[in-house]
Amino acid sequence: MPNGQLAQRVGTLEEYMKDLSFQALRTERELARLSQEMRDFKDEMKDFKNEMKDFKDEMLEFKGEMKDFKNEMKDFKDEMKDFKDEMLEFKGEMKDFKDEMKDFKDQAERDRRDMNRKWGELANKMGTMVEDIVAPNLPRVARELFGCGEPEWSGIRMVRRRGADTVEIDALVVCEGLVLFNETKSTVYSRDVDDLLVKLDRFGDFFPEFAQRRRVGVLASLYIPESIVIAATSRGILTMGMKDDTMQILNPEAAAP
Repeated sequence: MPNGQLAQRVGTLEEYMKDLSFQALRTERELARLSQEMRDFKDEMKDFKNEMKDFKDEMLEFKGEMKDFKNEMKDFKDEMKDFKDEMLEFKGEMKDFKDEMKDFKDQAERDRRDMNRKWGELANKMGTMVEDIVAPNLPRVARELFGCGEPEWSGIRMVRRRGADTVEIDALVVCEGLVLFNETKSTVYSRDVDDLLVKLDRFGDFFPEFAQRRRVGVLASLYIPESIVIAATSRGILTMGMKDDTMQILNPEAAAP
């Protein structure tokens, strides 16, 4: 083989060996880089696993706390149920207590009215109804029906004479512009309305100092028949009878002028 061809082949082989060496070096570098990346990846995976473990531990702890919270909520609900049951029982007891108190008050009111009624009957029998029951209520009647203030003058069981004439008055209340003239009867008859009107008409003769004031008659008794109340109302006479726990005006409409 000529020397020139041999030299050419040797050169070609050297070039090939150089490329092969270069390729081997590059491959080695790539493998080293890949190996480093794998190591980094493994480290990252290790860190990730550790983080996942920590996360699982936290979740496990959270689940434990949630379980404790659920148990506490269950205990709270049970306590609330017991409290509601106790409140319901308390409300029932309070309702029973209120009912008992209402019954007690109703009975006390009935007893009070019955006592006042019996007291009025006793006062009527003893002849002290004017002093005990009627007269103490006349200032209130004057105030409520006629707007009177404190009475200027009042009296009970009065007798006035004018010459041979005499007038007897059971109770009298005088306030500004008004005179309340009371006749009290143990039993009321229709003629008592007429008799009271006659006394009212002659009042000025016996009490000239009050002659210019309006005169209103008050016919009082424990019980007054409805027919007499109607008759008295038509003639402007007030009637007073026992109602509830005291003497009350039975026909306030008769107070109109």
